[in-house]
Amino acid sequence: MPRDLLGYGATPPDPRWPGGARIAVSFVLNVEEGSEVSVAEGDERNEAVYEVIDRLEGIPDPCLESHFDYGTRAGWWRIMKAFDDAGARCTVSACGRAVERTPSLAADAVARGHEVSAHGWRWESHARMAEADERIAIARTVAAIEAATGVRPVGWHTRSASSPNTRRLLMEEGGFLYDSDWYGDDLPTTLRAGERPYVVLPYAFDTNDMQFQHTHRFVRAHDFSGYVLDAFDWLWREGAHAPKMMSIGLHLRMLGRPGRMQALVDMLTEMTRRPGVWIARRDEIARHWVARGSEAGRAASARQW
Repeated sequence: MPRDLLGYGATPPDPRWPGGARIAVSFVLNVEEGSEVSVAEGDERNEAVYEVIDRLEGIPDPCLESHFDYGTRAGWWRIMKAFDDAGARCTVSACGRAVERTPSLAADAVARGHEVSAHGWRWESHARMAEADERIAIARTVAAIEAATGVRPVGWHTRSASSPNTRRLLMEEGGFLYDSDWYGDDLPTTLRAGERPYVVLPYAFDTNDMQFQHTHRFVRAHDFSGYVLDAFDWLWREGAHAPKMMSIGLHLRMLGRPGRMQALVDMLTEMTRRPGVWIARRDEIARHWVARGSEAGRAASARQW
């Protein structure tokens, strides 16, 4: 997507969220467990990003593996219950290999009404990935999710940086409606894949439980919920005249710990009690954005690829 430093400027388009909502809130639950790199599973190195600082190089790391295992063994069920209790739905952004190893969890997500979108085959950056390898990774991820859930994923998000080819490959693949490899706004933007609209949904790293790890930003649950609700409150007030979208990133092994779960409960409690809030899956947001029609397409400066 060509870099645009001005964007919508002082006159952003009205997304006309359902019910006249002031804000569309997107919870994204990342499922990466079982797709991380691990010497014990044949990789050349161990994943470096997790709870501990001391890491093993060149040999199996059972500490690493069990930290990731916690997400699918324990975290999943707590988080699913919180969404069920609030009557809210999220997007489960899942790595293909993770889904292939725990297909029952992906099926459980769909049964509860959540979306399962694609998060790459492995939990890895695509920045330096060869085009042929990336094409294979996209296809394997789609196949794994569809096999586990019976539903073809229509959304994509790359860990960290995408490659120069990622978005083009997704658009050429034909089955994707949106990707979230963009952090540059509080509203979506529209591209075109031939005659089809293709939506780029903004994502965020500040309103994200990743800030519990190796930073001084979030320590206790209320640090996370407090920050997120401050952002939510600002956008909700701003939404009285300029409605926006908000993304909240969650991870099974991070948020799913008992000391952090209250953050999600507090967020959902406040957001579901406030009027003018649409908590939606990302595919729902993308489809709504497209359905705004030709007027919205012009306002979003749709580009021809």
